[in-house]
Amino acid sequence: MDKVNVEGVLLTPLKKIHHPKGDVFHGMKKSDAGFSGFGEAYFSTINFEDTKPWKKHLEMTLNFVVPIGEIRFVIFDDRKGSSTESNFFDVTLGENNYQRITIPPGVWVAFSGVGSAYNLLLNLANLEHNPNEVERKENLSEIVYNWE
Repeated sequence: MDKVNVEGVLLTPLKKIHHPKGDVFHGMKKSDAGFSGFGEAYFSTINFEDTKPWKKHLEMTLNFVVPIGEIRFVIFDDRKGSSTESNFFDVTLGENNYQRITIPPGVWVAFSGVGSAYNLLLNLANLEHNPNEVERKENLSEIVYNWE
């Protein structure tokens, strides 16, 4: 298991149940660690070698699951007084590392498409989308990180 070094970020292994007519991919149960209510669920895709730049939710908890493809997530903690202030956490999730990452409010996240085919992301968020509770950095270089 990957060592998480950002306070409040959780990695939760998920079950994949093989069935000859189609597999079942677990996402989240209300009894799971990281569940903090339900606001909305949505799917998003990211193309191979594309990166979606930094975003920080001020109130929303994100729960990302990658059932198809592979997506690399980088988390940055700039919360003043956090025990992990200035730390980065880098993890690739997908078919070969099927886990859910829970990202608390107040930390930055950016992600890139690693899988060469289709990369599908499910977000199980505790709040409905509100454009007033999110901050964005339009350029990846605004937070210095070696993506190589």
